Amino acid sequence: MYSFLILSIIALFSCLNMSAQDIPYSVENYGIYDYLDELAGEQIISVNSAIKPYTRQYISDKLQEVYSNRDLLSARQRKELDFYLLDFGKEKVLTPRVQWLKEEKGEKRADLFYYRDSLFSVTVNPILGAEVFVNSAGKATYWRNGAEVYGHIKNIGFYASLRDNHEKPLLGRSSYLTRRDGGHIKNATDWSDMKGGITWSWKWGNAGLIRDKQVWGNNYNGSNIFGGNNPSFVQLYLKIKPVEWFEFNYFHGWLNSMVVDSARSYYVENSYGTDYREVYHKKFIAANMFTFVPFSNLHISAGNSIVYTDNHFSPAYIIPLFFYKSVDHAQTSGVDNMNSQMFLDISSRNIKHLHLYTTLFVDELSVKRFFRDDEWNFFSWKTGLQLINYPFDDLSFTTEFTYSYPLTFQHYVPTVTFETMNYNMGHYLRDNSREWYIALDYRPLRTLDIRLSFSDAVRGPDYTELGTERVGNPPLESVSWHNRTLGLQVSYQLINDLYSWFSFSHSNISGDERWSPPFMYGEKNTLNMGVTFGF
Repeated sequence: MYSFLILSIIALFSCLNMSAQDIPYSVENYGIYDYLDELAGEQIISVNSAIKPYTRQYISDKLQEVYSNRDLLSARQRKELDFYLLDFGKEKVLTPRVQWLKEEKGEKRADLFYYRDSLFSVTVNPILGAEVFVNSAGKATYWRNGAEVYGHIKNIGFYASLRDNHEKPLLGRSSYLTRRDGGHIKNATDWSDMKGGITWSWKWGNAGLIRDKQVWGNNYNGSNIFGGNNPSFVQLYLKIKPVEWFEFNYFHGWLNSMVVDSARSYYVENSYGTDYREVYHKKFIAANMFTFVPFSNLHISAGNSIVYTDNHFSPAYIIPLFFYKSVDHAQTSGVDNMNSQMFLDISSRNIKHLHLYTTLFVDELSVKRFFRDDEWNFFSWKTGLQLINYPFDDLSFTTEFTYSYPLTFQHYVPTVTFETMNYNMGHYLRDNSREWYIALDYRPLRTLDIRLSFSDAVRGPDYTELGTERVGNPPLESVSWHNRTLGLQVSYQLINDLYSWFSFSHSNISGDERWSPPFMYGEKNTLNMGVTFGF
């Protein structure tokens, strides 16, 4: 009822300023994200890379901004611009020059079905993909099939994407320390992923009721705010940007606790006999992020979130601007509080060719712990840099370091953990961990990426299993799991959304066997190749 009321108000309000639709664009379709990030590093455009996914309209606007600075691009970047305009040029009435070029050349990406007029547009495409892994443990296979549709009616956008995933053996279970996707398993090796929703847009913002996931926090190898490796969930979101120097993002989500509520579970009898129908405890999340741009190419973002449980969602957390920990103290006064978090992200592209960034995730903060040698706050922090097209064109260097203290992203109450469907929503290594990542990317041709990378990741004891005190747990006192991986990957986007890739990696994973798939555990040389159309 509250969601319907809020969305109805937004829809009526947005009708005052008609605009094209804003539809989230999958972060897994990494080509366009890497391209915009590269151009932001060149100071050709400015992007708020702390909040993803971008929308198709946002990407279209940025590409047209790039087109107006076309003379600043290298030959390879100009070819990539023309390539991506084949797709994102469909989003709205283009600038006269771009529109003339497209009409003159008759250029548009290939779609299974596409229609557009002054009121309505719709695009339909299949989702097909397959990949294979080969190493000394044998062979692992993955393939997906599905379809996507998106479009708009005036300023109302809609999209739906259904993907059935088939993987054997499973490489993305919730217990594994991996960035690989997973979901609710059926038939031992399959899971499905349904994304989509309805959005409203107006001149300075957009909102919607969608089922999707997000990545918050600058990163090149896994965010430590919202990592995006969890299954998608239903959420009500709002984004406003009334001025160039300020942006606000908010969402309220309905999570899956996977914790049985015995008071609402019950027995049923039918022709098959007697069965116990389990019902999960309800679980919700609310989060906001305020982004300020004090001067060009510097983005400072701060926000907070809360994971809470109750029979019904609380209207207090539908109010986007709140500091939710304070609200929680009033809502649950005298009893155990919910699980709240704070975060900070600073991104600077003030030096041309150089992107500097740092993020901080605060799960629990006590000032007195700063002055004690045997107590630590529950923090996760990340810092990194990317040097782009300097000193050589088409070459970039990335290095990133992440450190998470014990019990960050964890909670002792199962119904308010920072998880959905048992998948952690923060950094993929979870708490009591650190990672160092470096990568060298060479892009000699349009959408061709040759990447040499190295990562060294460790995780210490899981104190939630050991039954220790909540404070005074030494960070990385010992190493319970260690993964060193050196890899070379070559990927190429042949046509829009059609990717092919080949990679070779040498990895050495030791320690707790539960945290890695058996197929990858130990010292392995792994070949991986695949092709996909759509995400």
